[in-house]
Amino acid sequence: MKAAVIGLGVEGKKALNSLLKHDWEVYATDLNVNISLDDLPISLAGVDISPQKDRISFIKDNLSLDLGFNNQEEIDLCDAVVLSPSIWGSRISEHYKNSHKLLCDVKTKHRDIFTIGVTGTNGKTTTVSMINEILENAGKRVLLGGNAGGGFEGYYDLILEAENGDYDVLLVEVCDMTVGFCSYCFDFDLIALTNMGNDHMNVHGSMERYKDSLKGFFEGKTIFINENQEYGEEFKEVAESTVVCGETDYDLNLFGKFNKLNAGLSEAIANYIDKNVFEIDEAIIKDSLENFKPVKGRLDVLKLNDCEIYIGKSDNSDAIKPILEEVDFSAIFIGTPRHNENHRLDILNEVVNANPEAIILFPGLEDTLDQAKYRLNSLDYKGRIEIANNLDEIIAFVAEFSHEKAILIGGNGQENIIKIQDRLKQICDSGNFKENKLMFE
Repeated sequence: MKAAVIGLGVEGKKALNSLLKHDWEVYATDLNVNISLDDLPISLAGVDISPQKDRISFIKDNLSLDLGFNNQEEIDLCDAVVLSPSIWGSRISEHYKNSHKLLCDVKTKHRDIFTIGVTGTNGKTTTVSMINEILENAGKRVLLGGNAGGGFEGYYDLILEAENGDYDVLLVEVCDMTVGFCSYCFDFDLIALTNMGNDHMNVHGSMERYKDSLKGFFEGKTIFINENQEYGEEFKEVAESTVVCGETDYDLNLFGKFNKLNAGLSEAIANYIDKNVFEIDEAIIKDSLENFKPVKGRLDVLKLNDCEIYIGKSDNSDAIKPILEEVDFSAIFIGTPRHNENHRLDILNEVVNANPEAIILFPGLEDTLDQAKYRLNSLDYKGRIEIANNLDEIIAFVAEFSHEKAILIGGNGQENIIKIQDRLKQICDSGNFKENKLMFE
């Protein structure tokens, strides 16, 4: 079969790679010629650049790709169409929805599987991973994935994988920016909301609009929300039924009250499934949560010399604030956001309020160090401001503060934070810093 992939953002690229993995022929297109091709299976030896220089075509094996234009005839010949979630709700998405050629309408086995969705601003990946651990320990066959930002292969990979396997549960991490897309593509039986926070405001526009999108997502569904959830009463009005959750009483290997809430959601969903879908022994729920380890890139605590190093992605002000409320840090390392994400610089407002001795900035998603320094200066921060341009420089600053009680490494840039996390784990596993010399690879 052949599919057309329209839009090559993160989800579009994930879909393209997944289709090729599942032996589809693919035509892919994006109107932007300046997209990164690093994550695509394309060799520059196969490039054909048109004379106009604003159109680029690639052909390799069962993949053809056009940048700068759409070949409508090629799209019409395809058996299915894949749209980037970012263009959901547009005229083109309505056209293909009405034509019944969207991949989720051509391949529909995923809609027959009992489906759980987890959405929210922070804590989605940890929560779906907790639920997955409980279900798998109960002997259930789980298909886990969704939001590409959570480290998964993307939504379309779930649709394609569901066709090939025999699963008991489909578990989907739903990005807060794609709830309309996911509501159409998947048939959710249960939906959990971790929280609502100050992120993706460049898309939502306001918390009120974010809330309205969730109300549409929750309509007629069984939902799970935390007891302190803002807009909780409005969500209850549109949902078929609502389960309000608190912190778990189980002892966790994770730091923070926010993870107690994530575990509380997971526990409540497992108990609901036990009563209404299939049996899950209470001992399995307890054992799964108490032995759950931090997801890679999410908040973990490492011990080095005299210092506890708290490290993990915390890419918006509502993600970092609860960490700062529970621990006093001598130094705080912050990865910077993309150029168009000024709202994420609000992290620095919370960091300055915590008043650490030093703030170390490093390139996270993009090098917006100057913007971050400007924000710190405008906040009249009196402490020490340092720049770490690369991994070795970050490790050097960690060495300097490794005899303090606690430091935090967070902010934006999951991939970079994982690299820092991996390097520090190597150092911690091999022993402390010796005589202030760094243990570089």
